[in-house]
Amino acid sequence: MKLNYKRTFFVGLAFMSICAFWQVYDNAVSLILKNTFRVRDSYIGVVLALDNILALFMLPLFGNLSDKTRTRIGRRMPYILGGTAMALVCIVLMPLAERQHNLVLFFVGLGLVLIAMATYRSPAVALMPDVTPKPLRSQANAVINLMGAVGGMVMLVAMNIFPITGENPRYGTIFFIEGVIMAVCVAVLFWKIREPALVSERERIEAENGISDEDTGVVDAGGKMPEEVFRSLVFILASVFFWYFGYNAVTSSFSRYAEQELGGNFALVLLICTVAAIVSYIPVGFIAQRIGRKKTILIGILMLASAFCAGIFFRSVSPLVYIFFALAGMGWAFINVNSYPMVVELSKGSDVGKYTGYYYTVSMASQIFTPVLSNILMEYIGYRTLFPYATFFVLLSFVTMLLVKHGDAKPVAKRGLEALDADD
Repeated sequence: MKLNYKRTFFVGLAFMSICAFWQVYDNAVSLILKNTFRVRDSYIGVVLALDNILALFMLPLFGNLSDKTRTRIGRRMPYILGGTAMALVCIVLMPLAERQHNLVLFFVGLGLVLIAMATYRSPAVALMPDVTPKPLRSQANAVINLMGAVGGMVMLVAMNIFPITGENPRYGTIFFIEGVIMAVCVAVLFWKIREPALVSERERIEAENGISDEDTGVVDAGGKMPEEVFRSLVFILASVFFWYFGYNAVTSSFSRYAEQELGGNFALVLLICTVAAIVSYIPVGFIAQRIGRKKTILIGILMLASAFCAGIFFRSVSPLVYIFFALAGMGWAFINVNSYPMVVELSKGSDVGKYTGYYYTVSMASQIFTPVLSNILMEYIGYRTLFPYATFFVLLSFVTMLLVKHGDAKPVAKRGLEALDADD
């Protein structure tokens, strides 16, 4: 059994479009609020948490809805197409409002775009496990995350070519490029991926290899999740909560942190981080297949924590900054490639969207609170609190991850596949 990389590449286009948007959201929206509308840092943190508040309710809702949807083009595709179309219509309002210095219009556009994005994020992510056999999902998720990183990198390159800092920020150009990327990605996805046929193919492959996506030890005779498996699910989700608490604090505030404390080009630093992640994604999928998802994640947590700890001592954008942010990108790849597959490993094929919703509910809940808390600390204590704060929460995720006992698939046997269980 081998992963179809070409197909997975096309499936990843949806995530690429999503990550292109979030790169602009984290950086451009933050700078617009601060420099155009003169919003205080603590209030910026509240605004940056709005998408996560919406997502807390909408991601599990639309994950569940897509599980139950049956159309000629599949379960997930209607949401991906509809959500992208709505986002593209609404996204033009934000640069228009910025040029007019119209804060009300800016928030109207921002709110509508966030709603649109939330309608299709869970279905877009759930498409990967829908069309990928369980043993190959870490490798597939590596490709998906690589595609997402490419989307973010393209926008970082665009922000280097068309700066959004300085006297004449090019916000309109950046939002236009973002819209083009989203439209092209989803159009190619719909052209190349025939969802119902690929789901049927995945089910056939699993049946031929003795894998049941509905009976893998994740439910007992009564149809409930066994207590020990449930505990692992809770600890996996707790780990997701804590590492996002640290990671998102840095990514959502680094443009302002670099401007205030380092005096350097934030986009280039984040670009180095993203490139390091891109280089790491595919090898990480193979590493996880060899040593297991849990061990790979633990290594990644230590890498990320080390990078953030080093960030405490940064005083300018020196070569060391690029080195440690490259380490952070690699660590995030080790974590991100394997965390989502560990969660859906504990699901059944009929409720992958629901478990995708659980994963994103937890990560979004974390990202609701951390921009607010970290920005309050930055405003009232100082910007230098950012990296100690991030280091603490990333290390906390290491503790909870040690307690996880399920979520690793068994290796593929030479004579077909052994029956999978969820044991580590």
